[in-house]
Amino acid sequence: MEDMKKSKILVVDDEEDLCRILQFNLENEGYEVVSVHSGEDALQELDSSFDLILLDVMMGGMNGFETANSIRKEKHLDVPVMFLTAKDSENDLLTGFSLGADDYVAKPFSVKEVNARVKALLHRTRKPLQPAQARETLHKAWEDANMKVDYQRKDVLLKGVPIQLTRREFELFRLLVESPDRVFSREEILKAVWPGDGCVLDRTVDVHITRLRKKLQEYGSRIMNRSGYGYYFSTL
Repeated sequence: MEDMKKSKILVVDDEEDLCRILQFNLENEGYEVVSVHSGEDALQELDSSFDLILLDVMMGGMNGFETANSIRKEKHLDVPVMFLTAKDSENDLLTGFSLGADDYVAKPFSVKEVNARVKALLHRTRKPLQPAQARETLHKAWEDANMKVDYQRKDVLLKGVPIQLTRREFELFRLLVESPDRVFSREEILKAVWPGDGCVLDRTVDVHITRLRKKLQEYGSRIMNRSGYGYYFSTL
């Protein structure tokens, strides 16, 4: 708990009043908080000392999606991102998760909800997944004729070409391919890929599955859904 209270958070929103409210409440929870009011300022301020970014999507100038893309591709930082937005369509969710978002909070939101989500997100991103660590001692990779999933390098290669997956997408795909034809309920997937986070919804699994199917090309059709039960990776 003490380590979590020392976490450093960057709040990015062009609504200055909202920034002040979030900063005040997060500092009361014991976090170190810096707030800026544009994506451009966020990129200037951000460095590896931050543990989490609360990032508004709808901002003037560089929007939140563009800012997140620059954080990943230009600054090469893997700091967790929680989007704050009034946009909640499936396309918006897919865009956010494809850019490596770790959570998504729809406006208007309660401060209590944000505090709970921040605590859960910091908890799960500061502690490596124990199931994944345990599996690495037994298996280093899964592969067939055209695909290889390297557990140690966190890579997925399709016909020798790397597929760009986010951390959650990789862990989700890994869970499925390590137990082919075994049906995992959404609850089981949430516990394995988002451990200890009671704020993540079942729909998060569906959104990530949709992204995986698109990225995996012909292998995407092998991620099957058994209605009323869950998802599995088919051996065909």
